[in-house]
Amino acid sequence: MPRYRAVVAYDGSGFAGFQVQSKRGVERERTVQGELIKAVNQMGKNPQPAIKVVGASRTDTGVHAFGQVIHFDLPFNIPAEAVRKGLNTILPRDILIKEVLVVPDDFHARFSSHSKRYFYRVSTQDYVDPFKRVYTGHFHWHLDAKRIEEALPDLLGEHDFASFAASGNETATTVRTITRADVIVKADEQELVFIFEGNAFLYNQIRIMVGVLLEIGTGRRPVHDIVRLIEVKDREQARYTAPAAGLYLDEIAYN
Repeated sequence: MPRYRAVVAYDGSGFAGFQVQSKRGVERERTVQGELIKAVNQMGKNPQPAIKVVGASRTDTGVHAFGQVIHFDLPFNIPAEAVRKGLNTILPRDILIKEVLVVPDDFHARFSSHSKRYFYRVSTQDYVDPFKRVYTGHFHWHLDAKRIEEALPDLLGEHDFASFAASGNETATTVRTITRADVIVKADEQELVFIFEGNAFLYNQIRIMVGVLLEIGTGRRPVHDIVRLIEVKDREQARYTAPAAGLYLDEIAYN
């Protein structure tokens, strides 16, 4: 059975996250993984047992992706480009297969990755833009971008990010390594775009980091409060979690 790796983009506003949420085998809410499973099994002529679709990241309700990665095994050989075109014919319009490759049998979408990149869009308009409401987090308070730029390097490196992990985090350790933390100011579009890259991220970590950085930008926190938060390992002191709508899984890198 050949194994395929696919890069998937989706508009998360119509999904209850990536991962299937089922009870007794019946999907309770619409998910990205659920739609992918239906499409892949249709392409595979609905074999028994059903074909599994494994994702690299379990994005939450409302979170978007440009570069989610999945893998699956088909019961017969189909050229990778034919798989891409076939799945895009079957899938709903809020999911797009961008690329398909045939990979070795030991490739795993989640465990073979070595880094992930996300970005977070913040709208700074006075009121919620109806055309941005499901694609940006809204924050109308005045922000000093220089304070945010000064704070960002405090996130870099290997740290215990327990203060930035939401309840429900199930990982064995809260130590993570961040290799990139930037902000781009798009004054004409009234937006800030945060970019984070690291070996992995905790549950809601990026949204919590953005929340802290926005409070630093307003002056509600000292510029280097991230250093203190890393030391105290207390989620309650990080406070604000930015909305899911602004978060995008941008790219997953593999060796």
